[in-house]
Amino acid sequence: MTTIRTRVAIVGAGPAGLFLSHLLDRAGIESVVIDSRTRDAVENTIRAGILEHGTVEALVETGASTRVLTDGHRHEGIELRVDGEGHRIDFQDLVGRSVFLYPQHEVLRDLIAARLAAGQDLRFGVTATRIEDPESDRPRVVTVDGDGAELVIEADFVVGADGSHSVARAALSGARSGYFREYPFAWFGILCEAPPSAPELIYSNSAQGFALISQRSESVQRMYFQCDPGMDPESFSEEQLWSELQARVPGTTLVEGPVFQRDVLRFRSFVAQDLRRGRLALVGDAAHTVPPTGAKGMNLAVADVLVLENALRALLLENDDRLIDAYAETALRRIWKAQHFSWWMTSMLHVSPDASEFDRRRQIGELRSVVESRAGRTYLAEAYTGWPLEG
Repeated sequence: MTTIRTRVAIVGAGPAGLFLSHLLDRAGIESVVIDSRTRDAVENTIRAGILEHGTVEALVETGASTRVLTDGHRHEGIELRVDGEGHRIDFQDLVGRSVFLYPQHEVLRDLIAARLAAGQDLRFGVTATRIEDPESDRPRVVTVDGDGAELVIEADFVVGADGSHSVARAALSGARSGYFREYPFAWFGILCEAPPSAPELIYSNSAQGFALISQRSESVQRMYFQCDPGMDPESFSEEQLWSELQARVPGTTLVEGPVFQRDVLRFRSFVAQDLRRGRLALVGDAAHTVPPTGAKGMNLAVADVLVLENALRALLLENDDRLIDAYAETALRRIWKAQHFSWWMTSMLHVSPDASEFDRRRQIGELRSVVESRAGRTYLAEAYTGWPLEG
């Protein structure tokens, strides 16, 4: 068994872990980042990526990414479609902000390149098996690599950024879990080779059910429609997929192309009961998950990191523990706002399996209350583009 020493041990090389390492390096605080996946898997697993206004500013101003401005696509609004009638939510007019469509795997490529260029200790194929003594001033992460060799990382602080099946969360909470909600529907998602069907995202609530027409690039598109959580991704032929999608976006003729990936994405909301214990803290999906309807996942991770990095600088450079003591309370304010917005968008746009005709008509009334009111559109635009970031 080998032991190494660092200031901050970060479990997980996703957006939260890598961005935290980047910010700590700027403050002169060394870190070690580990991830059980290979670098290729991290960089090439295609994920969604709507970045809030503040997230883009944080990435650019800290030097984490410039490609987001050159390769990303700035979107100044979205369309809500109600029974075939389109209503544009104009972000620029309503709140003076925008979002960028820049997939998560591109953000990860930028962050990995920045970490390696800075000579940081970044280790792929290394799995954390347990975290020891989180309440001491020398917490340890016990790991094993692909060859079975054990490595112990001794640190001043440990951060769990290791996703929804977090080892760090288990070490922090023990028997205490968190707040959980599972939704009675899922998204059937496809990736296809085709040009965009629309210049901006379309969120469509139709009599046939919900659909989202999204994008990835000029030649690859991502589209979803509401389905049963237990649906088999192979249960539709390609012709049936396009027929189902087209029926749910009346008023737009979708540009069809070969479908090269399909999956069923379950909807869950979760907030860990504890975000910090001693010298162990959670960020990103280890701390919370949200339904994708509100486009909040990666943005919440960045918001967590900005708060935690401020707290770690105060703790490790100034021996000031006031901000780390306030970390959970500060982060949770935004987390629960994002949970509400994600739930609201989800409930407003999807049809529950047990919905009555009253429920359906009430839902249409809610959507019209939003799209026909400047105040309603402004709330949606403010939340979608992101509230001001702390830190």
